[in-house]
Amino acid sequence: MITLAVDCMGGDHGPSVTLPACRHFLDNTPGVSLLLVGLPASLAGFVHPRAQIVAASEVVGMDDSIEIALRKKKDSSMRVAISQVKLGAAQAAVSAGNTGALMAIARYLLKTLDGIDRPAIAGQIPNAKGGATTVLDLGANVDCTAEHLLQFAVMGSALVSVLSDNENPTVGLLNIGEEAIKGNETIKLSGELLRAAARAGDLNFYGNVEGNDIFVGTTDIIVCDGFVGNVALKTSEGLANMIVNFLRAEFSRNIFTKFTALLATPVLSALKKRMDHRRYNGAALLGLRGLVFKSHGSADAFAFEQALHRAYDAARNNLLDRVQARIAHAAPLLAASAASALDTTATTSA
Repeated sequence: MITLAVDCMGGDHGPSVTLPACRHFLDNTPGVSLLLVGLPASLAGFVHPRAQIVAASEVVGMDDSIEIALRKKKDSSMRVAISQVKLGAAQAAVSAGNTGALMAIARYLLKTLDGIDRPAIAGQIPNAKGGATTVLDLGANVDCTAEHLLQFAVMGSALVSVLSDNENPTVGLLNIGEEAIKGNETIKLSGELLRAAARAGDLNFYGNVEGNDIFVGTTDIIVCDGFVGNVALKTSEGLANMIVNFLRAEFSRNIFTKFTALLATPVLSALKKRMDHRRYNGAALLGLRGLVFKSHGSADAFAFEQALHRAYDAARNNLLDRVQARIAHAAPLLAASAASALDTTATTSA
């Protein structure tokens, strides 16, 4: 039995979304139990044989600063949910709350894995192949070194190998061109490290990719810094909504377009489903000594349930062990790149 700890108070909608999602998830997933964390009054009335209420007295707001979330609200539903993972009561935690606060609390309570400097947020963006491209980082780290991008690639490979049964997923480095000479110095050095990792058998490096490759599905994984990754994520969501709304408006203009829409209903339904980013909701916070998944703050019940499924799949497929094994295999290269980075910093300072 896999147990997930759910921050039921997080996100834009709180229990009005998380509780229906949890109930549907429990009803359709027999091998799981849930610890529902939140204000007792808000969770009152939820009864299920595989659910238990865990009380918390505070809630981290979407606009709360990291300092408030981490130091002032020590009994928040977010913190209590992550604590269940630290205590071993749950194999993973899920929250739709404040991203910065979630990362800060998770890192403080769970700590990072050996060989990992910074945790990364890894999520999926729908692509033209009918699947999704895993992209990291999606916003946890705005400024990244080449060593960080190498770590992201190693962790992303472990994630995709678990969730897709693909033991050798391809990794692309997001750049302004495919050529190795393109990009800034950080990207060039990242390419060198990733090629070295490929030669050592630590990952399957495809090479440089461009922004359109995210949506084409050129590689299984794309690594980039959090600033670029977050922009790509929000752009994909906005583009999907724009296309769906445009088609809806065009096909409702007059009787002829409505008739055309009726004939094209199966195709339009398939397109809408493929572009529906809610199906891929649930980003993993990789690099921690425990599993934490971030749902989109504005997620509806369907989307939040997908985040629960991703956390469940990760836990039952031992994602944490797989990430640790990948890191251990790549340890010599990670250590060498970290030492090189320190030498470069020392030389620059001197």
